[in-house]
Amino acid sequence: MEEEKKKEVDLQISGMHCATCAISVEKGLAATPGVMESKVNLATGKARISYDPSQVSLHDLTHAVEKSGFSVSHEKIIVKVGGMTCASCVQTVTHALLTLEGIISADVNLNTERAYVTYNPSLVGIGDIRNVIISAGYQFLGTDRDKEDESDKIRERELSSQLRKIILGFALSLLMMGMMYIPSHDMHLISYLQFIITTPVLIWLGSPIFRAAFTSLRNKTLNMDVMYAMGIGVAYGASVLGTFSIILDMSTLFYETALMLTAFLMLGRYLEARAKGRTSSAIKSLIGLQAESASVIRDGEEREIPVQDVLPGDIIQMRTGARIPVDGVIFSGSSYVDESMVTGEPLAVFRESGHEVIGGTLVTTGAFQYKATRVGSDTMLARIIRLVEEAQGSRPPVQRLADYVVAWFIPAVLLIAVLAFSYWYGIRGMDLRFSLQTMIAVLVVACPCALGLATPTAVTVGIGRGAEFGILIRNGSVLEIANKITLALFDKTGTITQGKPVVTDVDSFTGNPGLLISMAASLEHLSDHPISSAILSKSKEEGIIPAEVQDFQTVSGSGLSGIIAGGIVRLGVRDYILSSGLSLTPPQDAIHTQREREGKTTVLVSRDSSILGLISIADQVKPEAGSCVRILNEMGIRSGMVTGDNKVTADAVASMVGIHEVFARVLPEGKEQEVSRVQKSGDVVAFIGDGINDAPALARADTGIAIGSGTDIAIESADIVLVRDSLIHIPAAIQLARKVMGRIRLNLFWAFAYNIILIPLAAGILYPVILFKPEYGALAMAFSSVTVISLSLLLKRYIPPALSYIERENHSKKELEKDPICGMMVDPKTAQYWSDFNEKRYYFCNKGCKETFDSNPEKYK
Repeated sequence: MEEEKKKEVDLQISGMHCATCAISVEKGLAATPGVMESKVNLATGKARISYDPSQVSLHDLTHAVEKSGFSVSHEKIIVKVGGMTCASCVQTVTHALLTLEGIISADVNLNTERAYVTYNPSLVGIGDIRNVIISAGYQFLGTDRDKEDESDKIRERELSSQLRKIILGFALSLLMMGMMYIPSHDMHLISYLQFIITTPVLIWLGSPIFRAAFTSLRNKTLNMDVMYAMGIGVAYGASVLGTFSIILDMSTLFYETALMLTAFLMLGRYLEARAKGRTSSAIKSLIGLQAESASVIRDGEEREIPVQDVLPGDIIQMRTGARIPVDGVIFSGSSYVDESMVTGEPLAVFRESGHEVIGGTLVTTGAFQYKATRVGSDTMLARIIRLVEEAQGSRPPVQRLADYVVAWFIPAVLLIAVLAFSYWYGIRGMDLRFSLQTMIAVLVVACPCALGLATPTAVTVGIGRGAEFGILIRNGSVLEIANKITLALFDKTGTITQGKPVVTDVDSFTGNPGLLISMAASLEHLSDHPISSAILSKSKEEGIIPAEVQDFQTVSGSGLSGIIAGGIVRLGVRDYILSSGLSLTPPQDAIHTQREREGKTTVLVSRDSSILGLISIADQVKPEAGSCVRILNEMGIRSGMVTGDNKVTADAVASMVGIHEVFARVLPEGKEQEVSRVQKSGDVVAFIGDGINDAPALARADTGIAIGSGTDIAIESADIVLVRDSLIHIPAAIQLARKVMGRIRLNLFWAFAYNIILIPLAAGILYPVILFKPEYGALAMAFSSVTVISLSLLLKRYIPPALSYIERENHSKKELEKDPICGMMVDPKTAQYWSDFNEKRYYFCNKGCKETFDSNPEKYK
């Protein structure tokens, strides 16, 4: 008996590093009631568990592993489901999937017609998922691992067939109505003719509704198909009984009503399916960017292979007009690359040796070879697609209200329909035709579909729209939090600043700044100090070559010294220079003090007995940082900054961008504590960062925002990922989230208002002023869902106001022309040179590019 109850399952455990880890997992599982035996294989990372399913579930086993400090890895798949028409269908499919042992979670989205399934592959397979969906009465259209165009073709064929049925249904229903007005002494003959015409057409046209209703009842669930089938069935059944004078008479003929109801219901579904197909256009556009093949150099030969066969380390040849297949780093050649489809940058960017390239972007001019670094699902484009798909399938908390209402909706409507019939026929004494008509109207006018579509359509379109701007919202809960954010907390280095120190000021005390830079660069050339790169970049920019240094010495934390051209040159902090017996005059000291107050790192340079001057280095603030803070302030969100820098430097940077709340000298591990502290004071915090040490703070914040130039771990910890390294996209992301949430509320308002107003009208509450016929109810029901979807589709045109800053910047860029020689952007109105070649006008800067062009114009054609 015990053997019959026994089941075995394999769980993939992540986080184990040693034998002790394996023992911990085994103990945690063994302590779970119902577990008979557990064996953990550290090499494979799997736990084989024998258990009694009547005492313990897969969820309990997962919880036991997590309680031991580890996690269970499950597979995720997106299943395409056809035939869903309302929120009740969503519940039916969800329930059917969850009956499969091995399904961890199932989130079904009516709008995208996708089921987002997390499952254990050792217990359940794709075949099982397909079978249970089909058994529930719906269509299995494949998974995200199949080609998208196949399911699109199936859907197009179904829609075409559906349209033909709708046209025939309306044509015959109008014929039925016309027959009612034909003068005839024998109404029985007309009713027989209507019966003969209506019956086969109704079976053909309404079979999907009746089939779905039967499947729903067989699975002991109620959905809208049950109600529609009841409405159509009552109209047709009463007509048949009246035709053959069985209980009813000729007054109950509803043949035209039955046909028109079916045609209207099918029309609503057709329009809804068409509209829903437009909501996922962002995903389709992203998928369309993926290259199908790559020119790979293997064994000295160039060969064309499918992109899925590209391996990390492969050498790939790119030419003008080709789409880059995978991510990688250029090692030979150069080109302009159009990255607008991924980053949103409108102008092609120059890429050469050492630069990274992104799969899915387009080579506009030039050719290069690059080494593949990320392939398959690891590429940036694949990750963006995955993030957007998962986010579109997520549900914000507000959806719980709609789900709760839908659960009680159909029983409530059925009750109202029965009560309306009983009231008009039994209490008010109205005729049977009127009472039946009222009941049918209630059954067909009710629409939980609008409630079920209100949230997912807005989420799908809004998150897709964000992806077009390079704003990746990773889950639906962010949408609600966006309205509540009170404080945006920025990391400083690499977020507000460029993350790259540069020379900002050269203050020469001798009137010879070139000598000052030369002496500093000569010493820094031999140093690995962080500021060395800034000084050396400045010397390279000025065309100054470092001189030879003898007797080079480093004084840790203070400075450098050496002999250059026979003189002793020192470079370092104030105390180091003054310790050699030199002194600053009052004007020189004032300049030094001023630079430090500006938050800059300062180094003095001396030669023998005189101080040559002062070089200031700073990590420059990003140009759009001030605009970002200002826009956030206008949105009612305060800005703060967290940094490990000293208070003076932090305050200086903060003042440049308009930030008033500064948290200085915060260690990397202290950022999370700082977020927690301000949360306890009542603030709802959005943390913005880009580094590995920002990951805990990003996860702790109410909303974590990672900028696109950041590390993978920071991006994985964030709720919002910005593909572009632009701070303006921070307020834009929040504005977009608020807009989507506002549209969800508007959709829910109309969905509730529709049902609250029209169900009582259909029940006859305003009779005799308003008589709501079943045909009107079917028409109103059809357009209720379409209205909600249309309101969501309006989000496709939404541009966050913050991006008007970017739009203005891009507009000014578009007015410029690119110099074909050096790539510099030139204003045609003020360009010093231009040339007309093959009816193409070229504009040139003043660096001799025109002469280069004239000497070899074919090269730049």
